[in-house]
Amino acid sequence: MSWTCPYCNHKNVVTERNRTTNRGHLDDDNVNGPLNLIWRSITCLNESCKQLTLEVFLRKADGESKLLNHWKLLPEGSVRPFPSYVPAPILGDYKEAVLIKDLSPKASATLARRCLQGMIRDVWGVKPARLVDEIKSIEDKIETGMWKAIDAVRSIGNIGAHMENDINVIVDVDPDEAELLIGLLELLIQEWYVERHDREERVKAITALADEKKALKKAK
Repeated sequence: MSWTCPYCNHKNVVTERNRTTNRGHLDDDNVNGPLNLIWRSITCLNESCKQLTLEVFLRKADGESKLLNHWKLLPEGSVRPFPSYVPAPILGDYKEAVLIKDLSPKASATLARRCLQGMIRDVWGVKPARLVDEIKSIEDKIETGMWKAIDAVRSIGNIGAHMENDINVIVDVDPDEAELLIGLLELLIQEWYVERHDREERVKAITALADEKKALKKAK
């Protein structure tokens, strides 16, 4: 079985070497009848990672083996791993938005909007205002497709109205809207922080190499 580590994105082949599955049987007199509690762990084979993932499944123990519940214990929720150079407040809001998405989509969306606004202010240095105005202020600063993606999320259904209000006001949002906002956060963190950082590192390496060659020429 092929599997991608949620911590480091390393692709693994899952075998008995790095996977453990166990189960327990619950036969007490509950409303669901006999149940099976199954837990599964997978350890990343990447030597620089070696992180553990842990999931628990609750299934009916009858012939249909219907899944009643599923918990992702490690890593928490579906939080994507991002480098530590991404500002901690942004990563904190992103993580909380993901973890609370199913429990309270409206709280998740509020955190996601705050995270989005924090990124716009941090990366582009815009003057604090309503999020809709801050988005408009970066229209000429970013690639057209990306700006349209941000503005499209703002304008979809009620999200358009939510984003134009105080970001600290909790409003009704459905799970699909919350998921859409989280997807946008992940895309922006990747492009505005990770890819930009990688590009800067490559430029530094090229510049350092050029300086080294110049120094060697002068030495001769």
